[in-house]
Amino acid sequence: MRTALLQSSGRPGSVAENLKVLDDAAARAAAAGAGLLVAPEMFLTGYAIGDDVARLAEPADGDWADAVAEITGRHGLAIVYGYPERDGAAVYNSAQLVSAEGVRLAGYRKTHLFGGFEQGQFTPGERQVVQAELNGLTVGILICYDVEFPENVRGHALAGTDLLVVPTALMHPFQFVAESVVPVRAFESQMYVAYANRTGREGEFDFAGCSVLAAPDGVARARAGRDEELIVADADPAFLAASREANPYLRDRRPALYGSLV
Repeated sequence: MRTALLQSSGRPGSVAENLKVLDDAAARAAAAGAGLLVAPEMFLTGYAIGDDVARLAEPADGDWADAVAEITGRHGLAIVYGYPERDGAAVYNSAQLVSAEGVRLAGYRKTHLFGGFEQGQFTPGERQVVQAELNGLTVGILICYDVEFPENVRGHALAGTDLLVVPTALMHPFQFVAESVVPVRAFESQMYVAYANRTGREGEFDFAGCSVLAAPDGVARARAGRDEELIVADADPAFLAASREANPYLRDRRPALYGSLV
């Protein structure tokens, strides 16, 4: 499945403008033959927006979901996007997958919150593995810091995830995560990893860019620079199957030895 990654911070604080940016990216991704577009963490609102996180947060089935569904239907591709999700009094750092038919297929709440900013704004999610079937692939979702925990990615591997999508807000000086950690995660757990980052300065943060689609051989199939960019590459199920046959990591595991990890 051809997969597009939108590297952009959009227009922080303006959901309407960010939906326009997403619409434009969807048009370009569809023209490139993509079946899936992945937008960054907290894309619809912006990341460093302070108390506006709680003010703007919407339910998973709110107006934003309807607006994204309209975009997916018009352009004929699925979209994963980050946003603040309200559920009662709780606010989650969430990502949602909407199909090309406008159907909400999966919603994930970030389980590992990074730093005091996130821990003060959000409630951590409790489901490690969230998946949906899309165009012949099992697609899983994590958000940013989550992928830096190998247990999370291995959990997806054991559950059969083929393509792990990771909306991200990676900051300097941690660009080595995009450059090195993400391709290693793809290799050690035998899956594609689509890591879509924000870019540029936003409040106190300087986002690193460097979005990447890493393949199960540990090689980047597409990699962005520092600026706003749309990158496109294929998640090939035939290559994935051959790689899993050749790579013994998952077969050679000895779970009985790993009890001390928990």
